[in-house]
Amino acid sequence: MALSIYYDKDADLGRLDGRTVAVIGYGSQGHAHAQNLQASGLRVVVGLRKESASCAKAEGAGLRVVSVAEAALEADIVMLTLPDESAAAIYREHVEPGLQAGNYLAVAHGFNIHFGAIRPPEHVNVFMVAPKGPGHTVRQHYEEGRGVPSLVAVAQDPSGDTLQIALAYAKGIGAGRAGIIETNFREETETDLFGEQTVLCGGLTALMQAGYETLVEAGYSPEMAYFETIHEVKLIVDLIYEGGVANMRYSVSNTAEYGDLTRGPRVIDASVKERMKEILGEIQSGRFAREFIVENQSGCVSFEALRRQGAAHPMEEVGARLRDLMPWLREKRLVDRTKN
Repeated sequence: MALSIYYDKDADLGRLDGRTVAVIGYGSQGHAHAQNLQASGLRVVVGLRKESASCAKAEGAGLRVVSVAEAALEADIVMLTLPDESAAAIYREHVEPGLQAGNYLAVAHGFNIHFGAIRPPEHVNVFMVAPKGPGHTVRQHYEEGRGVPSLVAVAQDPSGDTLQIALAYAKGIGAGRAGIIETNFREETETDLFGEQTVLCGGLTALMQAGYETLVEAGYSPEMAYFETIHEVKLIVDLIYEGGVANMRYSVSNTAEYGDLTRGPRVIDASVKERMKEILGEIQSGRFAREFIVENQSGCVSFEALRRQGAAHPMEEVGARLRDLMPWLREKRLVDRTKN
């Protein structure tokens, strides 16, 4: 099937004229969506709990903040940028009662719709706009006149214009500058979870930690181990981001390229791919989603223990000490917890 990619020229921001967009949540994605949409000239309201620490951040950015229920009732388009584990409960209690026929319910990730935790009424249009990057990057790129490629999908279309509304929304957050790729909820959700678990987050951090531990256990200094197996990852990833793996191999030394081609497959071998297939199967069957939902319903005891264990690893202390020697890393940082 041919891939459909849309750009600014294919999206009409005018379709959102006179409509109110409610962004529910003000985390990584929420703050970027709300600020970008408002900067694009749209009428935006942010829905938050009154006791949320994010209220001051949103108001400080010049956004109007009301309760989640008020935002959902007022808006024509309701975008959920809530954590996957809390979105369904907040939707059922505060959002669904305010939805009216012809409204648009939007999500920035297909998890809850795809796995059935959120089941919108048939008379409500449902779409997804999922930037392929963290919200802090979405905001930074927009401010610099660029955009982050985003996925768009439609799950319900009783009004007959949901794709056009979704494209206008995507243009409003800057995605049309980079490309808006049409997909479906299943594909976005399952590939996103797989990428996070096996490569981008889980696979990469486990590989870096194993490399760090191997060097330290062999008697090398923790600082050298950190630089070689963690710090320099960004340098390599930037080369791949810019021009693919071939670009990286062109840039590095012949020694590094030969080691890459001959030793890499020994580390990431066929057995790793088999375990990746097992993880993909758990995602496709819904096993991971059920496990994650149950973990959160039970108070996140195991999750929090794993978080503490990861934060306590010696490489975190070494990394913090080394970053203190490089103050330029704090300049124009993507994540500033006092603001976003």
